[in-house]
Amino acid sequence: MTIPEILNLWNVHGMDYLLVFLLVFAFTFGVLSAAKIFGKNKMVHVLIALVLGLMSLKSGLAVDFMSRAFPKAAVAISIIIIMVILTAFFIPKEDDKRRGWMIAYYSVAAVAFVFVVFNTFSEVIWYSSQWWYDWGGLIIGALLIIGVIVGVALTTGDDQ
Repeated sequence: MTIPEILNLWNVHGMDYLLVFLLVFAFTFGVLSAAKIFGKNKMVHVLIALVLGLMSLKSGLAVDFMSRAFPKAAVAISIIIIMVILTAFFIPKEDDKRRGWMIAYYSVAAVAFVFVVFNTFSEVIWYSSQWWYDWGGLIIGALLIIGVIVGVALTTGDDQ
């Protein structure tokens, strides 16, 4: 049995629901434990995380959203990782221009975030307006131009 066959078998048996439950449970439990809103009583944290995890499965919206959003987010993260690797390969560690590159990384991450969110919303019919199709390209272009201007302004030094 191949790995795709195993994953498809898990999918048929509701693995998406289990993964969403575990994600919501772990995130909620982690936030409650770190914030210590209810003191150090772990059972209260577990109970609240369990209830929120189970309630997230109730209508299927969370499962549908996360099963569509996370593959897109993985592609966006891959693009950013490739940028970081190429930058580390071509820009020496001692170079003061790395600050400008960090701004470029954050700019690309912000654009990727917007793409992931809007595309996922449009797929699950939460956001069905044509606004993104009318103005999205202009906004992305403006953000890229601003990012390049800021990056160039921060990386040019008084090396003359």
